[in-house]
Amino acid sequence: MPAALKLIDVTIAYHGHPAVHHVSGAFEKGSLTAIVGPNGAGKSTLLGAMAGLTRVNQGAIEFDQFDAQQHHQIAFLRQLSGINQDFPLRVLEVVAMGAWQEIGAWGAIKGAVLTRIEAALAQVAMEGFEDRLIDELSVGQLQRVLFARLIVQDAPIILLDEPFNALDATTTTDLLKIIHSWHADGRTVVAVLHDLQMVKDHFPRTLLMARELIDWGNTADVLATDNLARAQTNSLAWQDTASWCHVPGTLEAVNVKSHHHGAHDHG
Repeated sequence: MPAALKLIDVTIAYHGHPAVHHVSGAFEKGSLTAIVGPNGAGKSTLLGAMAGLTRVNQGAIEFDQFDAQQHHQIAFLRQLSGINQDFPLRVLEVVAMGAWQEIGAWGAIKGAVLTRIEAALAQVAMEGFEDRLIDELSVGQLQRVLFARLIVQDAPIILLDEPFNALDATTTTDLLKIIHSWHADGRTVVAVLHDLQMVKDHFPRTLLMARELIDWGNTADVLATDNLARAQTNSLAWQDTASWCHVPGTLEAVNVKSHHHGAHDHG
């Protein structure tokens, strides 16, 4: 199966300290993959780089069949904690953002686009909420609206950062059904998650990381007890006091220490 996107020796650093370190691998087209790991493992940082929002210090992220700069081909849902609900937007306007390539920043929401928006809202059980302001919505209702925006965007690659945080069981179940429908459509879906039972039940592929890659493959194999223990050990072993190495081609230095390599230079 060809790859929808490839990670090639991806390293990302903040102020010289590693967030993601030398991660390589490929997401197959049409795959449904969870990214898991301990807190501070670099999961959201890696997802942000895949969405084109975070600079890669070393290595590359390559996409199939379209220019990597055309990020409208990638639908990205950030964590709800990063969403500003204070801006006075209506539900209709938020969902219409999924079609901005077609209607532009100030275009009228009508015709085929409006029909798609209404169908997307019906799919997430939010029909009739078009004129409601988003600051009037519950957490679950807002996430349903944001999923409707993804449906309207109709992208081949969908990236989700902790999409089920603080959601009730009914909303979680409904949104998981939408994720499965994307998978059935042949879209490539990648989600950062922390609920390992959910991953085992719903995500056939898993990428386990603790700043560096621990394992990547079939979920049952990746989430083996020894892998999870190694991820936890790795996470605790990374220290800010380790020696520095300079990433070739950048001014950023990466400060690295893992339990595999001790305090010698990496890169």
